[in-house]
Amino acid sequence: MASDPVSQLQRSKILKVIFISLLLDLISFTFILPLFPRLLEFYRNLEATDGSSNSVLRRILLGLNAYKQSFSRPISDRYDIVLLGGALGSLFSLLQAIASPFIGSLSDKYGRRTALLWSMAGNIASVAMWVAATDFRTFLASRVVGGLSEGNVQLATAMAADISDKEQRGSTMALVGACFSIAFTFGPALGAALANVTTVAANPFATAAGFSLLLIVVETLYLYQYLPETLPSSRKRDPSDVFTTKIAASPESHSRTNSHRLLNTTHFFFILFFSGMEFSFPFMTYDLFAFTSSQTGRLLGFMGLLAAILQGAVTRRLPPIRAIQVGVISCTASFFLLGRMTTEAGLWTAASLLAITTATVVTGLNTLSSFEAAETERGGKLGNHRSWGQVGRALGPLLFCTLYWWAGRDVAYAIGGAGMLGVGALVFGGLKAPRTH
Repeated sequence: MASDPVSQLQRSKILKVIFISLLLDLISFTFILPLFPRLLEFYRNLEATDGSSNSVLRRILLGLNAYKQSFSRPISDRYDIVLLGGALGSLFSLLQAIASPFIGSLSDKYGRRTALLWSMAGNIASVAMWVAATDFRTFLASRVVGGLSEGNVQLATAMAADISDKEQRGSTMALVGACFSIAFTFGPALGAALANVTTVAANPFATAAGFSLLLIVVETLYLYQYLPETLPSSRKRDPSDVFTTKIAASPESHSRTNSHRLLNTTHFFFILFFSGMEFSFPFMTYDLFAFTSSQTGRLLGFMGLLAAILQGAVTRRLPPIRAIQVGVISCTASFFLLGRMTTEAGLWTAASLLAITTATVVTGLNTLSSFEAAETERGGKLGNHRSWGQVGRALGPLLFCTLYWWAGRDVAYAIGGAGMLGVGALVFGGLKAPRTH
């Protein structure tokens, strides 16, 4: 049973709310990314001063050092904190993989708006704990709460699909993708700047955390005030009509072009290889060119800005299957180039190819996944799709960096390129353009 179409005026208003709220959310989320090294070093030094011998942080660092010492080639101590940041990133992704299907299914049952507002409550609690994190245990707890409650991205994707017909779907998803690129271009720089302002001696990062909390609270109030319910069933039934409600709640027949198993598998393997390469970037730029953190930051900022431009100018106009194909080809080329290049010009060329990948693949896969989900199951299906990607993001850095240090850069990136060729086989040999009529 198809839902009543959304008027163009209403669609524009909802898209504006989705874009502004998601941009606020992602800028707040990216504040912490450049702070991880200094933040974790602060907690390590704090525990060394306190003389704690059996703390959570000390046990984690001992485990990471045992892992590091298993390699035949020496790994500089400067990477201890980077490895710890990677471990926390993997934990966050793993928690997201667990939570995403539940958040999506709840949004199908109770509505996108309700699920999103509850998710925002968890985000507020998480960031508030970061503001108050004068010890590592509190900070770790804030990351756990955040990983289990963060649902903004998948719910924004579901809402964008709710209010778009099949012809509009690709351009709407590209708008969601552009939020990522914009936030990752400016959010980390803003977070790093705010971290230089100390307002609480016991937590030098309270200023950045406090501003992040302010953004989340403003976003929540904005959503509460302006976001209507987009769940299609809410537009085609009277809640007081029991008979109509039962019809709306029953799954509608839906013709699929691509199975969700194929889409989820493609998403998993793509993110597995891509996230591993992404995490290895600071190691590689330091090993080859002795890049400082600011130089690596400028390189990543360039990639984010280029990806944002491509999202707005190119990806939104491409059919989703074509966007995925272009992105996978670019990613495969960048893997092989990163394994062989010896000049900074080659590095910037590879970064440009990766920006193309960032602007296309995940947006295209999300679009295809939304095409294959019936209205009554869209939140759950998109939640499962995100979950598979988050499992890949949890495993990718660990596996790829292990390969990088055991076998060397050339072998690691060659295997990564071969893996991306396998993803290309799934994309070109398995995925098909969806039927739009």
